[in-house]
Amino acid sequence: MTSRPPLPPFSLETAREKVQAAEDAWNTRDPERVALAYTEDSVWRNRSEFVTGRQEIVAFLTRKWERELDYALRKELWSFHENRIAVRFQYECHDSSGRWWRSYGNELWEFTSEGLMSRREASINDLAIEESERRIHGPRPSNEHGQLFPLR
Repeated sequence: MTSRPPLPPFSLETAREKVQAAEDAWNTRDPERVALAYTEDSVWRNRSEFVTGRQEIVAFLTRKWERELDYALRKELWSFHENRIAVRFQYECHDSSGRWWRSYGNELWEFTSEGLMSRREASINDLAIEESERRIHGPRPSNEHGQLFPLR
């Protein structure tokens, strides 16, 4: 089986690395690349949708990024223990009509000993915003220090 460092049990440093790696991957908007971080039989709950396995993950993410244009994401470590990590996140995108959205959420992650995510549960809320209210513009600049913008 393929290994995906950092591996559990997580320390504060390795949990932060895992979160940053996930943010970096999702910001590529490449479903095939993102799916490689999950087990072949990974189970997701994303909002009210349930997804199982890499093939469904790729299909889900393909649909997501066809709808959520100019998607840009920030993730922040909330908590960790052994092989589990909790994160909070925000992302911004616009739809095909040009309407901008900011989405807030929390994710619970569970990993195998090889560092692949076997379970992901995401709760997400959306807020319509004006383009002038955007706070997230592309991948994280090197001067950001892992802090999300205020949740308002």
